[in-house]
Amino acid sequence: MTNQNDKSTTDEIRERFDNDVERFSVLETGQSATIDAPLAMDLITQAAIAATPAITRVLDIGCGAGNNTIKLRRALGTDFDADLLDLSEPMLTRAEQRLRADNHGEIRLWHDDFRTADLPENSYDVILAAAVLHHLRDDADWTSAFKKIHRLLRPGGSVWITDLVSHEIADVHQLMWSRYGEYLSELGGNEYREKVFEYIEKEDSPRPVTYQLDLFREVGFASVELLHKNSCFAAFGAIKS
Repeated sequence: MTNQNDKSTTDEIRERFDNDVERFSVLETGQSATIDAPLAMDLITQAAIAATPAITRVLDIGCGAGNNTIKLRRALGTDFDADLLDLSEPMLTRAEQRLRADNHGEIRLWHDDFRTADLPENSYDVILAAAVLHHLRDDADWTSAFKKIHRLLRPGGSVWITDLVSHEIADVHQLMWSRYGEYLSELGGNEYREKVFEYIEKEDSPRPVTYQLDLFREVGFASVELLHKNSCFAAFGAIKS
């Protein structure tokens, strides 16, 4: 396993996503390398609306080309203000362009790393984070990010995550990654599987969904929920009391 010090830098991650905008711009499928991506997008959208019916301001962390915020706007049926944050400027440009076709609320762009972005606290009704938090590194990084999410939400606001996850039990981890490898081979062949596994090993530091649900409670969330898990991917969230 790659040492944390040998993982991709923020600039290397930004460069990869700068050159991959088109793959993240398909609303119907989301990111194809993610198992159940369309289902996960639907679930976090519906959960956000159910948990936080009055949605006036949304933060999309690692928004990519905007799929999740667009899905939320279409399902909600009313405009809201949206803060879109991403390392990649081309992703932000595409996300804003696509969201403006559906949403007439104010759109703010944050070309920044979530960990250092000077975002307004107690301001968001809903925070979305899809396929982004697995780029966090050590436990201190994870705890700091989850504390920040809690601070940014208004009381009664909710956060909804879909992401790559690891597993607490080593043998189960191997089983689930084997299943994911089979999925990737069926999707694009063995060469595609190896390509995906290589950049995960180099770029990502996923944590178990159990770890993240416990972390929600540790930083102050009173209610947490697991919406879906399949192999190495999960959808889950929490509400700030």
